[in-house]
Amino acid sequence: MTVSRRTVLKTLAVAGAAGAAAAASAPAEASSGGPLKPAPDALGLLYDSTLCIGCQTCTVACQRANGLGETRVEINGAPYDFPSDLNSSNKTVIKVYRGEGDRYAFMKAQCMQCLEPACTKACMLGSLQKRENGIVTWDGLRCTGCRYCQISCAFNVPKFQWLSATPKIVKCELCRQRVDGKKGAACAEVCPRGAVVYGETLELLATAKARIAADPKRYEPKVYGETDGGGTQTLYLSAAGVPFEKLGLPRLSEVPPEQLAMNVQHTIYKGFIAPIALYAAAAYTILRNLRSDGHGEGEKKEGN
Repeated sequence: MTVSRRTVLKTLAVAGAAGAAAAASAPAEASSGGPLKPAPDALGLLYDSTLCIGCQTCTVACQRANGLGETRVEINGAPYDFPSDLNSSNKTVIKVYRGEGDRYAFMKAQCMQCLEPACTKACMLGSLQKRENGIVTWDGLRCTGCRYCQISCAFNVPKFQWLSATPKIVKCELCRQRVDGKKGAACAEVCPRGAVVYGETLELLATAKARIAADPKRYEPKVYGETDGGGTQTLYLSAAGVPFEKLGLPRLSEVPPEQLAMNVQHTIYKGFIAPIALYAAAAYTILRNLRSDGHGEGEKKEGN
């Protein structure tokens, strides 16, 4: 069966119209304009930097529980898993902050499971959504690979598999689909010092505040994630004298960063105007090129 250029163009036009109709019918989500309170069943992590020894056991456990390839480097001739940052093979990683003198602190990076995630608002087709227990999940069937989620995330979490023929967006989903069949976050399960705790976010928040109250000289007087960026389900405690910014956590207001993502969608993509314009420009360019090389007349004869 031969498909003419005209058929292809018609198909593009129909696809553009369908997309516009879908975009127009989708209601806009309202932003809270401030920090939210986690749902009673929201799950998350509490990371206590003062207890972490930087062993990277959590990184290896995460790789194995999620079927990711291990990142190996050679240290003194021996293989060791020590990725320097989140990437397509690592959903969590331990970083180190080095202060003045011999002072240092560890920092565990992974998805923050934001209460109002910017990535879900930036994703045009709903590949990223906040689902059961408040976990932000990724659906490969809807993903176009645009990587707007990477741009919108204030924590620089989502990673793209550049070297794969069927690339995915890689980010922590709290081990909701572990390859070993177990339940719960693997990183918390294996931590030898209890620096990572998995559970309901409201209980984790209460635990974090209790630790600060019990030993105020040990901790910074704040639980990062309680209100930062509108609130997150991943919470942090830092040692006294080590600001969270030094650990690599951005300074955010109580207003969710997702408001920026929503502004992008509600202006540039309002009513699907930008995609329609792109479809029209592409169709015009193709038609012009066809006419310039003489194919346009052939198309006319073919249609008569």
